[in-house]
Amino acid sequence: QVQLVESGGGLVQAGGSLRLSCVASGTIFRIDNMDWYRQASGKQRELVAGITASGITDYADSVKGRFTISRDNAKKTVALQMNSLKPEDTAVYYCKADTILGTFPRIGAQELWGQGTQVTVSS
Repeated sequence: QVQLVESGGGLVQAGGSLRLSCVASGTIFRIDNMDWYRQASGKQRELVAGITASGITDYADSVKGRFTISRDNAKKTVALQMNSLKPEDTAVYYCKADTILGTFPRIGAQELWGQGTQVTVSS
């Protein structure tokens, strides 16, 4: 079974830090872009940060300078280091991966999502 599993969420005070991790498992031929999204209560899901297979990163303006995305291609993991957290960062955080599944030549593209992990920042 192919899946993404996140960990590392929790409750933290404003100004604190958390590190989210996401690991992919199953028969995966290749992972291209990996992203972190978040969805606050009553709001649409938004892209927080993304990283290509070669390590090029991009961030939402609201988290630039505070969050850092990284990945380990060999371990099929992506992480999000979140510093200087604010109450407005409170949300469910989701990992997403653009993958090619299967074993060559029987492969196909699939977008994978994790189940989400709650991050709550208290003021």
